[in-house]
Amino acid sequence: MLKKILRFLTQRVVITAVFILIQAILLFGIIWKLNNYFVYFYAANIILSLLLMLGIINGKSNPAYKIAWLIPILLIPVFGGMFYIVFGSNRTGRYMREKMGQIEDEMTQAVKEVSKASGIEQLPVDVVNQSHYITQWAYSPPYKHTQTEYLPMGEIKFERMMEELKKAEHYIFLEYFIIQEGKMWNSILEILKEKAAAGVDVRLIYDDMGCILTLPTGYDKQLEKLGIKCCVFNPFVPILSSKFNTRDHRKICVIDGNVGFTGGINLADEYINEFEKHGHWKDTAIMLKGEAVFALTAMFLSMWNYLRGTEEDYGKYYPTSWDENAKGYVQPFTDNPLDDEAVGETVYLNLINKAKRYVYITTPYLILDSEMITALTTAAKSGIDVRIITPHVPDKWYVHAVSRAHYEVLTEAGVKIYEYTPGFVHAKTFVVDDDYAVVGTINLDYRSLYLHFECAVWMYGTDSVAQVKEDFFKTQQLSQEITLQQCREVSFIRRLGRSVLRVFAPLM
Repeated sequence: MLKKILRFLTQRVVITAVFILIQAILLFGIIWKLNNYFVYFYAANIILSLLLMLGIINGKSNPAYKIAWLIPILLIPVFGGMFYIVFGSNRTGRYMREKMGQIEDEMTQAVKEVSKASGIEQLPVDVVNQSHYITQWAYSPPYKHTQTEYLPMGEIKFERMMEELKKAEHYIFLEYFIIQEGKMWNSILEILKEKAAAGVDVRLIYDDMGCILTLPTGYDKQLEKLGIKCCVFNPFVPILSSKFNTRDHRKICVIDGNVGFTGGINLADEYINEFEKHGHWKDTAIMLKGEAVFALTAMFLSMWNYLRGTEEDYGKYYPTSWDENAKGYVQPFTDNPLDDEAVGETVYLNLINKAKRYVYITTPYLILDSEMITALTTAAKSGIDVRIITPHVPDKWYVHAVSRAHYEVLTEAGVKIYEYTPGFVHAKTFVVDDDYAVVGTINLDYRSLYLHFECAVWMYGTDSVAQVKEDFFKTQQLSQEITLQQCREVSFIRRLGRSVLRVFAPLM
């Protein structure tokens, strides 16, 4: 029993929580002592809060994010300003911005130099415009010679990934938000160890916050001893700071530059339904073979160079084989919180606004800002068939409550909402008009759209577009439709609670 208690108390998350609690107590202790100078203390905080409010109002943040912070600052001006300083800034550190900005400039230049002309300019103007936006603001051009395979379940992605990892001869690059020891990760790790021992360049990046409950302290050093090069993104230390809002939420696997994977699936057993966490786990991924893999490679190397302080010759990682007859255009892209450009949201908005017949969406979280609500409702009112599948079994009850708070305004406009009754949907997919599809890591919530490093693949005219649509219908058959009447029958207390949560949704 004593060993269990000691093991619990020495867990990283417990130690971290204790340190943060101590800092919070010290902070409130200092404030309490300053009560002796209450008049001056109060005046200083009022001035501070007013200055912060002016900064928030005139900043580039999303309006909903501004409101979510203006309310507590107005209600509690003595503490609200200081609380915002500690937790509220969605700005990353200056060092990170400058260093990452320089590395991404190098990546952009490298991608432009080695990427071949795709000929997309000959397509309809709506296609060209959407692709042009991604090229200009996500710094990734479209690629033509790329096979795509849509993977509609975590189990299938795991199987395909294992097959391709076993074929690796030169390098394996992995970048994931969550890694957890279990069947999935342990199976992959065995291959990584074998490949590293055989001289394959194996590199791994994982997000420290994403793995704080799933990996032991110093896990990166354990991997280094096995010959696997490892970097940890934004290591979490027990200090009250807003810089930990920025996370690496990407999921990237690149093998020899010729094969790449991305999508919603992390390297943990719930993603392959090896155990039940929130009912049946529905997730998706996309596998690329050919030229477009280079974009995923460049994303990984830019993050690696930032974390490791190295420089890479991107050109030597360009794919060595591809299918000249591959259909359609493939454009992987990344979104980051450093450039004040909401690339992920704009890609989604472009798809909705240019739709002519239908827009089908799967998302785990439906936490929408006014622009997204306007786009979805306007499309539905215009006769576009707009359907959204969300989870029925939530992973976070409060986030699910905010998702449901948006149902009524959407269904009133004609948007059809479905909840996946077997469990939890973690997939992030868009499919539009049998022409376009997006599969990636980007959720419809504020953190994903504004605070995290993300990635996705925009596709036009590929075989995977039809595969995404087919999978949407299969998932819809397992889901229950939420009617407008059901939305209006929600009790007053529940409506009130959802309304309050909705105001503070940008902070979740």
